[in-house]
Amino acid sequence: MVLSAKAVLFGLLAVVGVAFIAIWAREARRARAPGDPIRPTAVHLVIGFVTDFLDTLGVGSFALTTSLFKLGRVVDDANIPGTLNVGHAVPTFAEAVIFILVVNVEMTTLVLMIAAAVAGAWIGAGVVARWPRRRIQTGMGVLLFVAAAIIVLRLTKTVPGGGDALGLSGPRLAIGLGGNFVLGALMTLGIGLYAPCMILVSLLGMNATTAFPIMMGSCAFLMPAASVRFVRSGRYDLRAALGLTIAGTPAAIIAGLVVKSLPVAAVNWLVVFVVIYTATAMLRSATSAPKEIA
Repeated sequence: MVLSAKAVLFGLLAVVGVAFIAIWAREARRARAPGDPIRPTAVHLVIGFVTDFLDTLGVGSFALTTSLFKLGRVVDDANIPGTLNVGHAVPTFAEAVIFILVVNVEMTTLVLMIAAAVAGAWIGAGVVARWPRRRIQTGMGVLLFVAAAIIVLRLTKTVPGGGDALGLSGPRLAIGLGGNFVLGALMTLGIGLYAPCMILVSLLGMNATTAFPIMMGSCAFLMPAASVRFVRSGRYDLRAALGLTIAGTPAAIIAGLVVKSLPVAAVNWLVVFVVIYTATAMLRSATSAPKEIA
């Protein structure tokens, strides 16, 4: 029963992945002007490899990628949310397959949590894709502070460490679905789902390891749903997204199947400081920019 459910999930993931790549390729060809550069730079590739490698080990990729894009002036602030969702989608497919395959989790809970996150992302992307740059900068700045706080809570073990449950039911399942819906919507603004999802499942009494297939499966399905809306609106950086995809996919496979684990606490503390600095820079940019018509 479990194996057949996983097989169906993998089949759906393959369909979603192929459909997303086909839509992305078609829309990119349609929107690209003759002579526009398309090949990713070395910076794009390095960012993709590093962030998706750490992402697979549980550090998360969105906050760090946002910081590197902002600090290096690699991507326009208004295009960062779309670039994150589009560029990290394919590497996340690899992460999802690895962790759904090797980590035991109750399949009904997994499928429903994924569906809730996808619904949140679809609604959120439709809103964010229409926002002006200043509003995106403000939203990302505030939520990056929230992301930093969540990472600190995990590192200092301020939140409960979770329980032994492999699934949810009743009121706890309802809370989990509502929480993942909100986290899916926030992902479209460039705020990663990993750390808050790990805290969510721990607070609901689930085993901490079950967060990996839930959060990676959620992202693997919701990111294409959100990304299609960003791709069609043109609110992303094509070269940077390709760099994340091309370098990030093998990085995710290496981290998940070869390295598997590293002492990443020090990396997480570094990410906290970088994210706080980036959040400050985002808010400073938002307050110094002229007002735009929404």
